[in-house]
Amino acid sequence: MTAARVGGDRGAIPKSEAVRRAARMPDYARARRTFSWSGARAQMSGLPDGRGLNIAHEAVDRHAATRPDAVALRVVDGNGATVEVTYSELRRRTNRFADVLRGLGMCRGDRVFTLLPRTLDLYVVALGTLKAGCVLSPLFSAFGPEPVAQRLRLGEGRVLVTTPRLHDRRVRPVRDGLPALQHVLLSGDGVPGESDASSLAAALAGADEEFVIPPTDPEDVALLHFTSGTTGTPKGAVHVHEAVVAHHATAAHALDLGADDVFWCTADPGWVTGTSYGTIAPLTHGATLLVDERDFDAERWYRTLAEQRISVWYTAPTALRLLARHGAAAVARHDLSALRHVASVGEPLNAEVVRWSYEVLGTPAHDNWWQTETGAIMISNYAAEEVRPGSMGRPMPGIEAGVLERGPDGRALRGPAGVSEVTAPDIEGELALRAGWPSMFRGYLHEDERYAASFADGWYLTGDVVRRDADGWFWFAGRADDVIKTAGHLVGPFEVESALMAHPAVAEAAVIGTPDPVAGELVKAFVTLRPGWTPDDALHDELLAFGRRRLGSVAPREITVAPDLPHTRSGKILRRLLRARELGLPEGDLSTVETP
Repeated sequence: MTAARVGGDRGAIPKSEAVRRAARMPDYARARRTFSWSGARAQMSGLPDGRGLNIAHEAVDRHAATRPDAVALRVVDGNGATVEVTYSELRRRTNRFADVLRGLGMCRGDRVFTLLPRTLDLYVVALGTLKAGCVLSPLFSAFGPEPVAQRLRLGEGRVLVTTPRLHDRRVRPVRDGLPALQHVLLSGDGVPGESDASSLAAALAGADEEFVIPPTDPEDVALLHFTSGTTGTPKGAVHVHEAVVAHHATAAHALDLGADDVFWCTADPGWVTGTSYGTIAPLTHGATLLVDERDFDAERWYRTLAEQRISVWYTAPTALRLLARHGAAAVARHDLSALRHVASVGEPLNAEVVRWSYEVLGTPAHDNWWQTETGAIMISNYAAEEVRPGSMGRPMPGIEAGVLERGPDGRALRGPAGVSEVTAPDIEGELALRAGWPSMFRGYLHEDERYAASFADGWYLTGDVVRRDADGWFWFAGRADDVIKTAGHLVGPFEVESALMAHPAVAEAAVIGTPDPVAGELVKAFVTLRPGWTPDDALHDELLAFGRRRLGSVAPREITVAPDLPHTRSGKILRRLLRARELGLPEGDLSTVETP
């Protein structure tokens, strides 16, 4: 079935010859032809004496040996004070935590959970865990007690590192239901003297700063990331040490990242982005990673970009939209001349925001696409290539992406004849990736059947619906469950939302389908307004008319102005939650929902 095309690639943003020459991947086509994962693997140093491949060694120890005084972490605390940690100091600190785990009797494969804000201890614990051969499972610090307990139970966490405050509020109320949890280490000041927790600082002070990383097979489990679904049970995606090969390669290709960069990833390490690119990837390149403990504030973020001389910035579409709402005057007060590359992930990036970034920040925001399951960026816009606003971009070197034909019910064809790949342009279908890249997840924890169902005939089935244009650019339509089937058309909510956001009153939009006896479903939009606009009948009628002019027959039939839209704490709009509330359906897993 051909989908209605309601977006476009108008106004591609070219790159200058100087930008092309300076990019770390100056020729995308050539990189696609010559790249191999074996070649990317050869860029890793490996453990000494051929003892295998360990993420923490690639991120820390190899640089400590060659560039010991280079700054690895620049940590800005809640009061604005800055502490710099060199690679040699980070090596010593992470060695100490690895020794702490050894002293606690932790063995290869034991799971260590973190429930920490963005502090230095978080990065020391994460990398020290990987050095010890244990499995790191980071949790978002805003989780409530039950989401924390649920993940600790599913992951059979033996060690948890958290703060006294989070321990009191999130862990102690559920501790009796966590029989596998043997040790709780508390970071920071004010550690209580109770027997169920001990001081991280005291444990580190008594540990050895020399540690020999044990032999690590590339297929040893390294990371356990939980991702929410529509049910009440999160999925635990399992990743291995070999993933570092993809982290390193994709950071160079998609983020244009190198050793001379000051890099800021605003994602919390409780999410996969904050681990893959907010911790591991920049350190494997020997870059300086900015860590900012504080929450979003537009003026302070601009000041941080300027004062810290950020050269590569990786953030969320929601953050860029919020910054755009403050106008160009806020940017003009700051010197952002060091900023040369902006990238965005978390949900599709609207074309208007890409153009705003180009006009105001001096470089377009480069959208890219990946999932918790892929472990690394799979599709991206690139520093040396033109940007087509609204597009996900093109596949990474080493990644083969296809569009799977969809049947009348909207599902990908997976019958006896196998997966049917569509090669014709402008046909929508499910995005699939040829299996085999290093950071591909190796399983869902305790859910073998669910994992097997994610693949067909050597393809990983992403569950995302996309369109591929004639030049090979991919355009996101929505999750398979989000696609609206109306009057014989398949309508991707993202393109409708992007069209509505072109209206000057609309700050953000979310689109769902509502049942209709004739059309099957009708398109309904929820919008939030920019400051200075009044949600009256005149504006409502104007938005409906604007939608019809931009979108034709697939325009929203109903528009509701809302004070805010539901997001995950990583910035994704939760359309399924809007749909559930609109139709009175079960709301599913709410553990990742952002609360006011």
